[in-house]
Amino acid sequence: MTRLVVGLTGATGAAYALRLLRRARELGVETHLIATPAGILNAHHELGLDRSTLEAEADHAYSPGDIGACIASGSFATAAMVVAPCSMKSLAAIAHGLGDNLLTRAADVTLKERRRLILMVRETPLNLAHLRNMVAVTEMGGICFPPLPAFYHHPKSIDEMVAETVERVLEVAGISAAQPKVWTGL
Repeated sequence: MTRLVVGLTGATGAAYALRLLRRARELGVETHLIATPAGILNAHHELGLDRSTLEAEADHAYSPGDIGACIASGSFATAAMVVAPCSMKSLAAIAHGLGDNLLTRAADVTLKERRRLILMVRETPLNLAHLRNMVAVTEMGGICFPPLPAFYHHPKSIDEMVAETVERVLEVAGISAAQPKVWTGL
């Protein structure tokens, strides 16, 4: 079975993580969720979800303090890890190899095993530290994927924009059943 690790951090955009978990389930992808306390706070403010409700959307859920969880080991094979959304704090920790919690340790393992790490970085405007951290992650093989909507598909709602971005992320993660819209021209 295909496995996907999903991280949720304290940046705005919890809808991306929720849609990612739901769509992965539809596609038969096993999900492993790590939500930071700030990520749970955002899920509550943005979506009205508490930790247990959010964790019920995943096949497996872990506490950020559970540094010994299976996803912290390179021997636990996964297709990819997506941090949706990725705060600048988590980006910095990942860029500098600070495996100080399960989310950043799992990201470090993903990089060392040469698996796909996709960070849906959320911040604007970007300062030089943010840019340098994105460069560092990219140089290590990670993918910085800011969740920017594609307006050429003429989305009718925020949900459509979130869904399309998640489909693209799943495709980049190597999930072959993902179905992003194809640009056909003007």
